[in-house]
Amino acid sequence: MTLRVEAVGGADLAPFIADLARLRITVFREFPYLYEGSPAYEEAYLRTYLDAPDAVVLLARDGGRVVGASSALPLTQETGEIRAPFAGSGFDERDVLYLGESVLLPEYRGRGLGHAFFDGREAHARALGLGVTAFCAVQRPEDHPLRPQPYRPLHAFWAARGYVERPDLHVALSWPDLGEARDTPKPMRFWVRRGLT
Repeated sequence: MTLRVEAVGGADLAPFIADLARLRITVFREFPYLYEGSPAYEEAYLRTYLDAPDAVVLLARDGGRVVGASSALPLTQETGEIRAPFAGSGFDERDVLYLGESVLLPEYRGRGLGHAFFDGREAHARALGLGVTAFCAVQRPEDHPLRPQPYRPLHAFWAARGYVERPDLHVALSWPDLGEARDTPKPMRFWVRRGLT
């Protein structure tokens, strides 16, 4: 196995868009996202990272196969929907790197790639002179019928990385759940880390 992580941005990301779309669809089908994705939507969404001048995607590859990815871009280059919760929150959105998502195939978990993804994105924030990193996570009820047993959320991992859950920073994002034909809103809550610079 030749497992490696590399940072890719801009036009260099273009050859990986289809691979990333397939990866996101595969991983986000799992709880808690339960995402019924489509390649066409995914490829359009991922082009955001081609167009954002300061975006980065960390690719985990086993040989030539993309097995994981983690994205980030300055909050100022994100959609208004993601930026809105920070308005009037005491954060300067010009100082925030938004961490889009991390996806990793199950057989590659537990090998330190989660830490590598955070390390790489936090290093990118420092390189851009940004002092805050933030991401949002979906909120699912404890008794959700598709919640696997046992299930261990990533809250302890995020807290150990210095992230603080912020119930005051939230947004609703929409996507189709498994078996659904239309988008429905899902509550999302932000986690924030300060003091990177």
